Amino acid sequence: MKHLAHIFSVGMLLLMSMTFTGCYSHRVIGLLQEPTKNNKLPVYEKDTNRQPYRLHVNDQIIYRIITMDESISKILQTNNRSSTNMQYAVSYRIYSDGTIQVPFLDPIHIEGLTVEEAQDTVQAHYRELIPDAEVKLALYNKTFTVIGEIKSGEQYIYRENMNIFQALAMTGDLRNPGDRKHVRIIRPNGNEEPEVLEFDIRTNTIIGSKYYYIQPNDVIYVARTKDSFVRVPTYTGVLGLITSSVSLLVSVLNYSITLSNK
Repeated sequence: MKHLAHIFSVGMLLLMSMTFTGCYSHRVIGLLQEPTKNNKLPVYEKDTNRQPYRLHVNDQIIYRIITMDESISKILQTNNRSSTNMQYAVSYRIYSDGTIQVPFLDPIHIEGLTVEEAQDTVQAHYRELIPDAEVKLALYNKTFTVIGEIKSGEQYIYRENMNIFQALAMTGDLRNPGDRKHVRIIRPNGNEEPEVLEFDIRTNTIIGSKYYYIQPNDVIYVARTKDSFVRVPTYTGVLGLITSSVSLLVSVLNYSITLSNK
């Protein structure tokens, strides 16, 4: 009986160990934590030299022209069916040589320009034909993609200066097994190899850092933690684990007692 009691005690200790190590604590999944000596969170510097998004090859732009000349305006609307509803707007892709081809104009080089600079460039070309032309230009493919331990998919950047928390909130937030220590953003930069930014999203010093704001065409990847298979996502799960494990231990103990009495 002493031997059986010893087995039971060891089993309960192992169970308690699994229970306490299997929970997702605030330190593991909590956001905006203050870096301390205990949690050893990284401290990121403020990005004081943040650059606006610059257009790349294969980006698509939409635009419309405003002019007081009604006859020219009708012609332009026929050839460029610009609309307040982007779903029906005609987009123009930036070709491999960095140019776009828009109605009535020769190819215009806009790769490497900001959206505002591209707008001014296209407007200057149109004003050679239409002196009072005013161009309103926007990026059509203003989207980001999320994959991994989160609701994957492509989302539209609906506001300027969208940050990483707003982006993840649009997809339903991170799942508990998601590795918050090594979140990655894969960011095209006009070169053959994209830039990969890796960061710990739990620290509050991420605010204002180079990891804080997302850009069009970003891919946000959240991997699964290596130890997630031993973790229990909720306290309900912990209670279920304890109940089932205790039942198993009791059954084994009763069976062993029955055998020893025979």
